[in-house]
Amino acid sequence: MHLTAENLAARRGEDMIFVNISFYLAAGEALVLTGRNGSGKSTLLRVVAGLLKPEKGTVIFSDKESPEGQHPGEVSHYLGHRNAMKNELTVAENLDFWRHFLRSTCSSADLSVEDATEAVGLSGISHLPFGYLSAGQQRRFAFAKLLVAHRPVWILDEPTAALDASADRLFAGLIEAHLAKGGIVLAATHQPLGLKNAQELKMTGFAGVDRGVWG
Repeated sequence: MHLTAENLAARRGEDMIFVNISFYLAAGEALVLTGRNGSGKSTLLRVVAGLLKPEKGTVIFSDKESPEGQHPGEVSHYLGHRNAMKNELTVAENLDFWRHFLRSTCSSADLSVEDATEAVGLSGISHLPFGYLSAGQQRRFAFAKLLVAHRPVWILDEPTAALDASADRLFAGLIEAHLAKGGIVLAATHQPLGLKNAQELKMTGFAGVDRGVWG
């Protein structure tokens, strides 16, 4: 299993925000995107997730079930800045929706709604409407969405936003567990995620395009 990007480029408006981005991630590997605001981290994640079309380049996910490759958006969880949960529905109703919407087949790696809420440290309140919760609780439950329907690739945009230090450690453990099971993680962050042996790609945005320099 691997995720491969070759010579990706993307625009913001009329200008190129990044060019010639390439990386290779095998099972159990993570790539962390760093750089200032506006440097192209979120744009690159959206390209990989299939939410934006690249100006050029390719990104392919391959495994034993699809040796010729497919777009990673078909096998990925994307956790963006927004939590993608309905405020008026309960936590359990939100997670149950995502559980059925995202899984193409029943996997032994799927957690029940109850087990997923326990995994993020918030068992016992899944009966509450999502909109009643604090920003930190909402972010924890958004992360639980990744646990109820297994997908091999996690694409995470500032996943620990609105979280305290204890929640940061909890999420780092969940990400490490996903990697230990052969998953792949692509994450953008302003603060360390505590991942061991993660690759790093420093994005420099429009300035990097002008100089042709990428870290």
